[in-house]
Amino acid sequence: MGPIHTPELQRRKLLGAGVGVLAGAGLGLMGSRALAQSATFEHPFANGKRRLLAYPEKRPLIVLTSRPPQLETPFPIFNEGIITPNDAFFVRYHNAAIPTSVDADTHVIKIGGSAVAKPFVLSMQELRTQFKQIEYTAVNQCSGNSRGFFNPRVTGGQLGNGAMGNAVWRGVALKDVLARAELKDSARQVTFNGLDNGVLGGGDFVKSIDVGHAMDGEVMLAFQMNGADIPMLNGYPVKLIVPGYYGTYWVKHLSEIEVVDKTFEDFWMKPAYRIPDNDCACIEPGTTPAATRPIGRFNVRSFITSVADGARVAAGQSLVVRGIAFDGGQGIREVAYSADGGQSWRAAKLGAELGRYSFREFTFAITPQAGALDLRVRAWNRSGQSQPMEALWQPAGYMRNVVESVKIFAA
Repeated sequence: MGPIHTPELQRRKLLGAGVGVLAGAGLGLMGSRALAQSATFEHPFANGKRRLLAYPEKRPLIVLTSRPPQLETPFPIFNEGIITPNDAFFVRYHNAAIPTSVDADTHVIKIGGSAVAKPFVLSMQELRTQFKQIEYTAVNQCSGNSRGFFNPRVTGGQLGNGAMGNAVWRGVALKDVLARAELKDSARQVTFNGLDNGVLGGGDFVKSIDVGHAMDGEVMLAFQMNGADIPMLNGYPVKLIVPGYYGTYWVKHLSEIEVVDKTFEDFWMKPAYRIPDNDCACIEPGTTPAATRPIGRFNVRSFITSVADGARVAAGQSLVVRGIAFDGGQGIREVAYSADGGQSWRAAKLGAELGRYSFREFTFAITPQAGALDLRVRAWNRSGQSQPMEALWQPAGYMRNVVESVKIFAA
């Protein structure tokens, strides 16, 4: 790989137009050009209207909060293709004190901890040139994706279905970087920290995974997303990729890695991001889980993307319906569809597989007769796991994966 000096200079200039104005908009990344592109968008559930706003490097996205930025992908974008464009990819931060510019020429990742023999500091140039590069396609999904549909309602960001995205990630395997630090036999977990800083609440956002997971060869330190630099709001210049796991583990602006000899239990691992420790990761509303565990892999999900709830279509004419399905890494084996609210099912046609962590496209054709139709899709992965017909509930509003209903009218 050649020097990276010129692209980084371009990035600093790009961000310079949008930073430095913290007052008013509440976030330094919002410039006047972005503010001029606002609009309104009505979510498909009854919690009012939301603005669309174009932040730097982003097309207009749904604004859940501006400080910290939480930006949801408008759902029609998922009908544009299996790969989610960088400028449409959702954004989720926990802390208001986020970096508004990063100089990749000077950015470093500190690797150390109580369970390494040789701590060291890694520059971006060294990351790009001194390790074998890997690439794969993987979905990043927020743990609270679809939280706004929970009934009874739960606290937290009231997201629709757009806090997910599928991208081609390029970087180096975490195991290769850790091998240089020479892990001790006492190593138990690996922790990850980024450049964002805690102001209130849980403090600094630090996550951890077990050493065996960290050394599986798939956990990645990524510096490219869909063939380009990772957008600033998605973690530039280097992002932790934990394929098949919820986005809480995908630490942005990665700056510190520590290997420790105990289970890490700071706030963002415990009590935050915990789920009921049972097979369904669910409880009855109004009850308390007997025990909890850290959230982990995705469950199975599927969505219709080519037709929206409430759409009107032509009666008596063939309608090709498209959608996407994914899971935590087993890969999608089958998708079935129903045009009568789940009374009868037929097999949909699966599209090309871009990898077991990627969205998998499916299609099916129907010829609707005049009247209302209730379209549903249900996916199975290669382990036989599927989706519940009735929504499961948990107090944090995580992991919703019920079979969705899209009601259309043919006339």
